[in-house]
Amino acid sequence: MAETRWLNEQESKAWRQFLFMSSRLRRQLGTELQRATGLSAADYEVLVNLSEAPDGRLRPSELGNAIDWEKSRLSHQVSRMEQRGLVKRSACKTDARGAFLAITPAGRRAIEKAAPAHVEQARRMFFDALTPAQLDSLAEISAAVLDRLSECPSDDTDTGCG
Repeated sequence: MAETRWLNEQESKAWRQFLFMSSRLRRQLGTELQRATGLSAADYEVLVNLSEAPDGRLRPSELGNAIDWEKSRLSHQVSRMEQRGLVKRSACKTDARGAFLAITPAGRRAIEKAAPAHVEQARRMFFDALTPAQLDSLAEISAAVLDRLSECPSDDTDTGCG
């Protein structure tokens, strides 16, 4: 077994600040979204993806991949949103076992009402704190980490990445 490569002081500080920033930003944006619109962050994520999809609909697997959710989480979230009339499930005519998830008119109205305020909050809390050079660096850093993650196995049996 290889020796543990512990984080140095610089790495530890960056890692902890990244985790704390990410958690706090998500919590504050989610709280503001819920207060202002009644939509949860999960509702918003589903509605954004469906509203941007062709014909306002996606297969469950496509939506799950787009938002990086497991099948059970997506199913529970969609069920709650269906009860509120924001989305609907429909059968796939070419695949008897398949289905589509679609945004409803009420869901479209909800996302169209929520998006401007949510984007403004994201701008105020995140983008306005960064310079254009920092945004470029963040995009570059994010791409590098995402590239590394794409090399990683998706199961828990192998911990080797790249």
